[in-house]
Amino acid sequence: MTTLYIREVPESVAQTLKERAAAQGKSLSAYVGAELARIAARPTNEEVAARLRARDRSTGPSTNEIVAAVEAGRR
Repeated sequence: MTTLYIREVPESVAQTLKERAAAQGKSLSAYVGAELARIAARPTNEEVAARLRARDRSTGPSTNEIVAAVEAGRR
């Protein structure tokens, strides 16, 4: 495991993180580590865009079908 040191964290932020860690019965280090893992697991906007571009859209609705569905919903 890697050890990270974070400098210049505002006191208010550190205090909030300590309180949240305590509320979950975790150490500050365990809480922040879990939050960093959660953040790292999320795809970036670029990754999401690349996935969307790579999707096969040949079986989806046509533009006309989408417009008709929207118009039907407005009635």
